[in-house]
Amino acid sequence: MNKLDALKQMTTVVADTGDFASIRRFAPQDATTNPSLILNAAKQAEYADLVSDALNFGRQQVGGSDIQLDAAMDKLAVNFGQKITETVPGYVSTEADACLSFDTDATFRKAHRLLELYDDAGVDTSRILVKIAATWEGIQAAKRLEAEGIKCNLTLLFGFNQAVACADAGVFLISPFVGRILDWYKAATGKNYSSEDDPGVQSVRRIYRYYKANAYNTIVMGASFRNIGEIEALAGCDRLTISPALLEQLESDHGELVQQLSVDQSSEDARSSLSESDFRWQLNEDAMASDKLSEGIRKFHADYLALRTLLRQSI
Repeated sequence: MNKLDALKQMTTVVADTGDFASIRRFAPQDATTNPSLILNAAKQAEYADLVSDALNFGRQQVGGSDIQLDAAMDKLAVNFGQKITETVPGYVSTEADACLSFDTDATFRKAHRLLELYDDAGVDTSRILVKIAATWEGIQAAKRLEAEGIKCNLTLLFGFNQAVACADAGVFLISPFVGRILDWYKAATGKNYSSEDDPGVQSVRRIYRYYKANAYNTIVMGASFRNIGEIEALAGCDRLTISPALLEQLESDHGELVQQLSVDQSSEDARSSLSESDFRWQLNEDAMASDKLSEGIRKFHADYLALRTLLRQSI
């Protein structure tokens, strides 16, 4: 048995891509997208029909070019998500705009708009996870959405305080970013880390143990991996979202894969909740988490703007 098949026996494998061929090849349960992945996919000729359909939808909207572009951007995200739902049997995550990360009401409205478009396309919206940055405002928007039965995926999660707040808000799923945490520590210390002392791996293990020991239902889905060693070190996590390149490496490796995480593990952290001021202070005090959260929002927004420019040339 290869390591990908072994991993699927203990963890739900999720494809981190907008490429349908890769999703079909590796047969994951779920799939996630983000503005960067959709930007790369939208440039490929094989997805021109999805782009064309989104542009036509935008042109039909009443208003100026910005209103039409907003509509086309939303429709393009939904077009990719709709196609992915035809390829995977489980959940598909679609991201709310990064520029809304500090606006609870706007994030809430955007989530409803995306789900409205999915519904119009005939997609079962119970299979859609609205992907929101784990800022305080994003977490509060997710809390409101979850209260309405709308499932959310809180992304760009780097700090333990973000995980505590997400669980307290009752969000469906979180995506802690393993590789980006490692990137920060390597740059800050100049050290090379093994899979066992990898700060990103240690962060997800701590969150996982905290959730299970304190009976939270929030799903932990490790994301943003730099190598298969990080993935192997988190075998047994609820879900792992993995790029096609690393899925291919796992598929070609026939070594033993040992389960590292299980629901009966204890936690060093007592159950807690955070006020807004506590959340902001703890995030401020965690230089890595505050740096990577801000950087991640900027990067996703830059790719959102690049995609918007691509569509503007045709709208």
